[in-house]
Amino acid sequence: MAKYGEGDKRWIVEDRPDGANVHNWHWAETDCLEWSRSFLTKLLSNLTVLDGEGNLFVKTKKVDKIDGEAYVNVRKGKIIPGYEISVSIPWEGEAKDADGKSLLKVDGVVEIPYIADENADEDPELRVSVKDEGPVGKRLKEAMVAKGKPLILEKVKVYVESMARGGPAKDELESKKVAPKNGGSGSVSAAAAAAAAATVAKKEEKKEAKKEGKKGFKTISMSEKFSCRARDMFEILMDENRWKGFTSSNARISKEVGGEFSIFDGSVTGTNLELQEGKLIAQKWRFGNWPDGVHSTVRLTLDEPEPGLTVVKLTHTDIPEEDRYGNATVVENTERGWRDLIFHKIRAVFGFGI
Repeated sequence: MAKYGEGDKRWIVEDRPDGANVHNWHWAETDCLEWSRSFLTKLLSNLTVLDGEGNLFVKTKKVDKIDGEAYVNVRKGKIIPGYEISVSIPWEGEAKDADGKSLLKVDGVVEIPYIADENADEDPELRVSVKDEGPVGKRLKEAMVAKGKPLILEKVKVYVESMARGGPAKDELESKKVAPKNGGSGSVSAAAAAAAAATVAKKEEKKEAKKEGKKGFKTISMSEKFSCRARDMFEILMDENRWKGFTSSNARISKEVGGEFSIFDGSVTGTNLELQEGKLIAQKWRFGNWPDGVHSTVRLTLDEPEPGLTVVKLTHTDIPEEDRYGNATVVENTERGWRDLIFHKIRAVFGFGI
């Protein structure tokens, strides 16, 4: 047996300048963060959202903040993108009167807290805010939500699709499809290959964790149909007097984003995250018997596929499996509450049965 360091050099795998990664058989990783910053900045900056419709003018400004990580791993020609990015998009709006005189100019921000490969097939969450919350400012904000959100999501989808094709590594991948005539098989160090494999494995674990939800927490999903207009359903769920009517309990409900609510005699409290009249209600929910500091997220989307028929889709995430006293019936009770105390009661009281 040869002594350490004296083995036949033909058996030693080493990095060589003339080596070639034929068909990308070995691991190859490309850092895509700076490319992502440049690409997303071009996609999302200076977008015209409204140009005079309803005497409103709304557009995005230059993207000023993109944080996170982004890379592309390639092995055996297979592209494995990885990215977790947050984006901040400043926007500006102006309202004019019928004579073209400016009534108000406002500034705001669109926050996209999480664009990630693990939810590439879903639209990321968008949070729209405005500095002036007066009547005109609110109108401009609503216009940004209604018209700007779809436009921004369309641009984000372009980025996601580009990363799926290899991002900045695409051209390099194309050139490597044909192996150099005089090149060897090439190599990468075992450590580099192991590190890349570990990175991909970690991503896969995170994807599985995302599907299952956080440990100790569950998600409820429901879809219910009602014989009413979507705007009527939105009003019922956001009007405290109507809520008192069908639940026979006290309620205080703010209709503003960031506003607080209290329902079922204070048993449930929370905050409005996003409101789109007749379309979406997103809120933070907390039950009084939950462990301290625990909040869930409720998302109700309202779709009206035909006049007089509304489909309500509920996604209630981050529900703890146990309450503060150790009772393991929280998820079951929450699901039954949505079904029996909210949806069924709305049908019975307002006559919205299908």
